[in-house]
Amino acid sequence: MKRILLLVLTNIAVMAVLLITTRILGVDRFLTANGLNVTALAIFSLVIGFGGAFISLLMSKPMAKWTTGMVIINQPSNADEAWIVETVRRFADKAGIGMPEVGIYEGDPNAFATGAFKNDALVAVSTGLLRNMTREEVEAVIGHEVAHIANGDMVTMTLIQGVLNTFVVFLSRVIGFVVDSFLRRGDSENSGPGIGYLVTSIVMEILLGFLAAIIVAWFSRQREFRADAGAAALMGRKQPMINALARLGGLEPGALPQGMQALGITGGIGKLFSTHPPIEERIAALQAA
Repeated sequence: MKRILLLVLTNIAVMAVLLITTRILGVDRFLTANGLNVTALAIFSLVIGFGGAFISLLMSKPMAKWTTGMVIINQPSNADEAWIVETVRRFADKAGIGMPEVGIYEGDPNAFATGAFKNDALVAVSTGLLRNMTREEVEAVIGHEVAHIANGDMVTMTLIQGVLNTFVVFLSRVIGFVVDSFLRRGDSENSGPGIGYLVTSIVMEILLGFLAAIIVAWFSRQREFRADAGAAALMGRKQPMINALARLGGLEPGALPQGMQALGITGGIGKLFSTHPPIEERIAALQAA
């Protein structure tokens, strides 16, 4: 709940900073004089940027269940399911969080954790992961996902995404309005934003969106290192996590739905936009710890 409050306060603070900055620089007077209500735009950006990220966070668990078709283990039906549930429970107790829901879904090797609250999260593993790893390696992967929950990574990612979304919405429209005003200067029939505003806003939203995605991906890579270290701490030694990563490096990563990719144990193609560091870097970081 504290992180949710932080999410709200941070986005409000972002809007306050944007409004104060435009006032200090005199940009708000120029925009207001040319028909743009900066305060209304700031509120709009806050609602769109923060609201979308927050709704996505709240829907993360049901969406994960629906898109993967996973089976939630309410009552273990065999020894393997009982072991998985007990492993999650043991790590959750050690990490000081509530017992997450546990799910298994059909697919190639992968796993993820999601949920808006530390004490009401979800840990899911794929059948491919269970088939291709030893129990100790699976245990390390589960520890990694529990560490994500304990670190509050889902809320933190939402916070960062919401802040960046707010900036993207606000700045793209301000730049679009400035460009449109320049193109239409001297137009006696200027009755509002024209095609220059529309085109520039769309282009800037795409460009700024790419920059925002790079920043989000960079943070996601850092949290993977922390979750690897968290798994080692939960297990009391780092070798099982190193072994799990090494094995994952030789396996084809299981495909996750688009919205779940940043939550899995593997994923990402392309250095700048990759949500996960290379396996070799993760192993090296653990060995050096």
